[in-house]
Amino acid sequence: MIAGGRNPKIDPYFNKLKSWKEESALLRELVLDCGLVEDFKWMHPCYTLDDKNIVLIHGFKDYCALLFHKGALLKDPHGILIQQTENVQAARQIRFTDLQQIEEMQLIIKTYIDEAIEIEKAGLQVPLKKNADYAVPEELENKFVEVPELKTAFEALTPGRQRAYLLHFGSPKQSKTRDSRIEKYLPHILNGKGMDD
Repeated sequence: MIAGGRNPKIDPYFNKLKSWKEESALLRELVLDCGLVEDFKWMHPCYTLDDKNIVLIHGFKDYCALLFHKGALLKDPHGILIQQTENVQAARQIRFTDLQQIEEMQLIIKTYIDEAIEIEKAGLQVPLKKNADYAVPEELENKFVEVPELKTAFEALTPGRQRAYLLHFGSPKQSKTRDSRIEKYLPHILNGKGMDD
């Protein structure tokens, strides 16, 4: 695909949209004006530079958004970037609730996209937390002692899978809920699988 050109394989996505159709079409034009290559990843239009993800267009019930993959590195002088959840480390969104908002922000949006492109060209990386920075729930530590092969299997998982389990196991307030989650996923971990595998 050529930079800044529409990818005809993405047209059906935009044509089938039931909500945020006009907003998404305008966001598409703004992103393409910045010279990025249009692709389709994670079931959404994704815009890349040298095969590196820069920004993605996606819609939700209450808003549509541009998701900057390394948004945590953007300066954000207008204070418009949103971290979706506290566990999202790198990505940031600019959210829109109507077409007029996008029309009024066109120059600002392009400035953010241009900065994201420069960040990628410079090879900058978002410093991510290591798995050691996440607390291992006491219940999981106890299960490691009870079932030693569980600890070995857990440590053999990819860092992303480990992190997903740590977040999932550690989030409930009650110990019995943490225990039941660990029990539920014990076979997955022993088989070397992530939560969604």
